[in-house]
Amino acid sequence: MASWTRNLAVTAGATALVVTGNVASHLLAAEPDAAPAGATPATDALTADLDAILADPRLDGGQASVVVRDAATGETLYEHDGDQRLMPASNEKLLTSAIALDVLGPDHTFATTVATSGRRTGPILRGDVYLRGTGDPTLLAEDYAELAKQLADDGVRVVSGRVLADDTWFDDVRLGNDWAWDDEPYYYAAPVSALTVAPDTDYDAGTVIVNVDPGAAAGAPAVVTLTPHTGAVTIVNEATTGTSNDVSVEREHGSDRIVVSGTVAAGGNGASEWASVEEPTDYAADVFVRALAAEGVRVTGGIGRGTTPEGATVVAEHESMPLSELLTPFLKLSNNGHAEVLIKAMGREVSGAGTWAAGLAVLRAELADYGVDTATIANRDGSGLSRRNLIPAAELADLLVAAQDRPWFGTWYEALPIAGVSDRMVGGTLRSRMAGTPAAGNVHAKTGSLTGASSLSGYVDDADGRRLVFSVVLNDYLSGKPSDLEDRIAVRLATHTEDGAAAAARTDIPAVDLPDDVECSWVKTC
Repeated sequence: MASWTRNLAVTAGATALVVTGNVASHLLAAEPDAAPAGATPATDALTADLDAILADPRLDGGQASVVVRDAATGETLYEHDGDQRLMPASNEKLLTSAIALDVLGPDHTFATTVATSGRRTGPILRGDVYLRGTGDPTLLAEDYAELAKQLADDGVRVVSGRVLADDTWFDDVRLGNDWAWDDEPYYYAAPVSALTVAPDTDYDAGTVIVNVDPGAAAGAPAVVTLTPHTGAVTIVNEATTGTSNDVSVEREHGSDRIVVSGTVAAGGNGASEWASVEEPTDYAADVFVRALAAEGVRVTGGIGRGTTPEGATVVAEHESMPLSELLTPFLKLSNNGHAEVLIKAMGREVSGAGTWAAGLAVLRAELADYGVDTATIANRDGSGLSRRNLIPAAELADLLVAAQDRPWFGTWYEALPIAGVSDRMVGGTLRSRMAGTPAAGNVHAKTGSLTGASSLSGYVDDADGRRLVFSVVLNDYLSGKPSDLEDRIAVRLATHTEDGAAAAARTDIPAVDLPDDVECSWVKTC
């Protein structure tokens, strides 16, 4: 069974923070955690309210690990099974991004070069050209066009040889540990390579956008195009023009064939779906050769693979945005591919091996500086896609508290999704959540979703202006995603005061339509 269902479900409307009926009886039956040392009326009230939220029947038989701390002192204000290790889903990206900023640095960039050992005879370059990547997940078709233009501007009109794609900066393992085979066609599980292409400025590297438009009349075949144009995938068009949009786009397992089926509405605007490619390295080489052709540069030997020779002359190059800027699409949109690139880049930086194993070893070694007890956690990838990642909320809270002392903290804090802010590159995966509440524009936190796993961890300023750190990790529920419970906790923290005056506030959480089992950005709904 797939890690996540492909179809979306609508999360049930959230309810107010009131304790009645079977919720109250459930509370009475539950064994509450011990009150924090030095408990006050305010913390007692906070404990009672958070316990009430976690008594929701949807969590019956499930697990919840929840920790709230004073951000300045690290004092624990609330804890419910804080040491229980659970699947963090995309909260894993908090670890990956923080350690990447330490190891690679905010100014780290990814270089892509075109090099050759051939010789020039007028407009003819006699020899092979090497297209070499170092993991840049932000390379667009227009960036490959700029590389091609650099070559053309130097007077090259013919490459009497091949274009050889060099992806050896990383290993050739494309999919992460424990990723489900039936997630493979979808862009949130795109293969990872040191040389790749992103179709747009969401920077979902290793994917294409499949555009399905209506034909001339009802019953006619749909018109299918790709962004960017490429021959790296084969389109099988079974879609027709009908009365409504009901389009399916799916790459066949282990194949470059993308099957498009269903109907697209006549006279309508069509539909677009993102799909992973089978081989991102060949995809990049194909896009580059097409860009060369558009610049009037002919390649006689076709496309292949190769390793750039020592001493080869660089004839074109592109440098990515710095990591400090990449954090925005990475964290706001919960981009899985960015996380995995950073893991491999850390491995390459520290041990010379661009592998998951090397990168995860760096991650775990560096986490000790945050007070994270790595003996209590399991790390299998950088994105949280694996269901074998395990971490307690208390360890996530340790990371969040310690991160505040890092010189890059301000940049990282602003890159986290911000609750209730509609701008997609500000609110990110929280743009539709907690709007109109004291948490809106206040909560900076990372979301996480897998089937049976939901999480929210980050920062909130309470009603006194005191910053709090919180981590909520929910697992093993059988309902739809109970993200409204996370929101209710965050809103309650936003109303907290030390004298307890706001503890009795009851703030409803607006009902929103969210994907049931995946990050909303992975299905382009936020």
